Amino acid sequence: MADDKKFVQEITSMEEDFAQWYTDIVKKADLIDYSSVKGCMIIRPAGFAIWELIQAELDRRFKETEVSNCYMPLFIPESLLEVEKDHVEGFAPEVAWVTHGGMEPLAERMCVRPTSETLFCDYYNKIVQSYRDLPQVLNQWCSVVRWEKTTRPFLRSREFLWQEGHTAHATQEEAQERTIQMLNVYADFCEECLAIPVIRGQKTEKERFAGAKDTYTIESLMHDGKALQSGTSHNFGDGFARAFKIQYTDKDNKLKYVHQTSWGFTTRMVGGIIMVHGDNSGLKLPPAVAPVQVNIIPVAMHKEGVLEEAKKLLSKLKSAGIRVKLDDSDRSPGFKFSESEMRGIPVRLEIGPKDIEKNQCIVVRRDNFEKQPVGLDNIDVDIKRILENIQKNMYETALKHRDSHTYTALNMEEFEEIINTKPGFIKAMYCGNQDCEDEIKDRTGATARCIPFKQEEISKVCVCCKKPAKQMIYWGRAY
Repeated sequence: MADDKKFVQEITSMEEDFAQWYTDIVKKADLIDYSSVKGCMIIRPAGFAIWELIQAELDRRFKETEVSNCYMPLFIPESLLEVEKDHVEGFAPEVAWVTHGGMEPLAERMCVRPTSETLFCDYYNKIVQSYRDLPQVLNQWCSVVRWEKTTRPFLRSREFLWQEGHTAHATQEEAQERTIQMLNVYADFCEECLAIPVIRGQKTEKERFAGAKDTYTIESLMHDGKALQSGTSHNFGDGFARAFKIQYTDKDNKLKYVHQTSWGFTTRMVGGIIMVHGDNSGLKLPPAVAPVQVNIIPVAMHKEGVLEEAKKLLSKLKSAGIRVKLDDSDRSPGFKFSESEMRGIPVRLEIGPKDIEKNQCIVVRRDNFEKQPVGLDNIDVDIKRILENIQKNMYETALKHRDSHTYTALNMEEFEEIINTKPGFIKAMYCGNQDCEDEIKDRTGATARCIPFKQEEISKVCVCCKKPAKQMIYWGRAY
């Protein structure tokens, strides 16, 4: 029994050191391992399985909006990257360069893609000739490389997995519609599948993606009160099209530039799941993206009939489409309970001789540790209902946490007092002058997370300069 709680004992309390708590969980739950390549992580099967479920569901939602998948090269010639000046300047500090092919110096150095706008633009330049070739609505699932100075598993690494969508349209209106459509796809996915509530809005000019006309974002709040940018969608207007000469002949027989968008979602949201839902017992996975939704643990497995009944239970739940596993290892039940909690499996089923006599099993929920007997006859139906309830409860719990950690500041004195004593979102008015945005960041470390679509008039003046305010902004310290 001494080892039964070792998983929990080796997790630093989140109240003591949130950063170490996070690292402990990603390691103890076997989500990642550190690589010999500095700044890069090994995503282990348990972690990759979560990403696979995220990828499958997002891909399904993309295709419902008529998105097609493709794949672009890993390398970008320097001359191609430099076509759009603002874009290359935005990524220059993070670019990794290839200078040799084998032992021979390259005639032109290549960057390892930090993002693929230039590749898609080069492609669209070749294939778009007429209005009949539009729209182009493409996406790729791939990895990208950004030479980050400070890394953290899932949240920030030199190579990470993501999807990047790139579209081309005949009009600005069509591009804007697609930009907002994809932002809402991300937001709905986060709330419905990851059980993470998000704020939908627009980035300020300072926070805008390099080369974009407008950038839109969904922002979520972690358990420690820091914000996490959880998905972005960009309207490029015709800026990239003019740089790359992407033109088409319209119905009026006039030559026009296309209007483009780009949107992305990354493995950092695996980290978001951990930091929104996890606790001091370990990971806590929403059922929608849990690789194992139910863990069956036989109690007194050596006794006649127990393992056989557990296997029947396994078969019944599998047939119902539930992701389930049976832990029939020779470790103690207490060890298995602790491990199941650490790994964040939404439901644990315990079944032993006394339960079999009563034609029941014991169901333990990971979200609230509620324990209840459930009959075996309709166990598949009951488990589905419980999983749905867990998903809903996890979202409502996260929403309650976000709302209770969202504050209002009318002036800089209130702003600084809140940011230093009550970590969370701060709603405050803004004049639109970047000097105020810079001053707020310099004084508090908080950045403008987004200009929410749902505006409120907290006051009529800017929180920083007291001049007339133009909009309300969510501010916060962020990952």
